[in-house]
Amino acid sequence: MTLPPIDTVVFDLDGVLYRGEVAVPGVAEVIKGLMDAGRTVLFATNNSTTTEEGIAESIRRRTGLRIDPRTVVTSGVATARALAGTVTAAYVIGGEGLPVVLEREGVAVTRKWQEADVVVVGLDRNISYEKLTDATYAVRAGARLVATNHDPTFPTAQGLAPGAGSLVAALERATGQTAEVMGKPQATFGAVVSALSVGSIAVVGDRIDSDMALARSHGWVAILVLTGVTTETEAETADVDCVLASAAELGAVLV
Repeated sequence: MTLPPIDTVVFDLDGVLYRGEVAVPGVAEVIKGLMDAGRTVLFATNNSTTTEEGIAESIRRRTGLRIDPRTVVTSGVATARALAGTVTAAYVIGGEGLPVVLEREGVAVTRKWQEADVVVVGLDRNISYEKLTDATYAVRAGARLVATNHDPTFPTAQGLAPGAGSLVAALERATGQTAEVMGKPQATFGAVVSALSVGSIAVVGDRIDSDMALARSHGWVAILVLTGVTTETEAETADVDCVLASAAELGAVLV
C-alpha cells in the first residue's frame, strides 16, 4: 500500500515511539529519514505530566533523537491555550509539568480549592484522596471540570497502566459533572497541531479512539500501528487508511 504524498507527519509517543523506557526498534531511523527529506515532523501526545521541553528530553533519552520542543504538542498545552483568558484560577490534579504549562499560557494555578473556578485533571502518579476531595469540593461549588485527556490507560513495558481518564472518571462520578476534554481527539488539540503543520497531514498513532479519531475528525490521513494498545483483531474493523505492525514500516508506505 502506498499513501498519497504527505507533508506533515504527526507521531504519537507512548505505544508508537516507545513503550515505557524502551524505544520501538527502527522508528527513530524512520523519523530521522523524514526530517532529512524535509518533511515536517510533529510529536503529539495526551501526556500532560510534563512540558514540551520535558517531552523532547524523554524522546532523546529513549530514542536518541534530538528534536525541537516547539514541534511537541501536549494535551496540557491544548488545555492551557483553550483556558487562557477565560478562567481566574485552576486547581490542578496532574504531573509537575501541567501547572508550569498552564501558568506559561497565562492561567493562574491555586492550591486552594475555594479559589478555583476550574479544576484541571491530567495523569497524576502521586494522586491522593485529599486531592480528589478538594477537586470534588471545587466542582460541586461551581468550578468547571476540565480533563487534559480522557485516555483510560497508557502502555508501559509491563502492560497497560491507569491513565488520566481513570482519575477523570472518579471525579465525574463524585461530582455528577461531565468533564470538558481538551486533548486528542478534540478540536482544541487539533487546532494546535494545525497551526504547526504544513500541507497535507498524516497521524501515526496506536489508539483508535484518540489518535485515529483526531485524524478522521480533521480529514487527515490515519495510520494505525500495533505497538501500543490496539490489537490486530481490533485493527481489522478500524476506520483508518493504513495499519502497520510498527511505525518502523512507515517508509514503505509514504511517497
